[in-house]
Amino acid sequence: MAEIINLRMARKAKARDTAKRQAEASRARHGQTRAERGAAEAEQLRLDRIVDGAKRKQAED
Repeated sequence: MAEIINLRMARKAKARDTAKRQAEASRARHGQTRAERGAAEAEQLRLDRIVDGAKRKQAED
């Protein structure tokens, strides 16, 4: 038989988990110096360019 769960408690647990992940991301973003944020953004742009350059172009008919 399936385990019986309280939907209200499951919904609240999911909301807490989502809030916890969002808080973690926020702490990581706001806990950085301006130079660190700039370096992270530059690295992300560099990775995006690499990925975009590796994409295959679609053949036109």
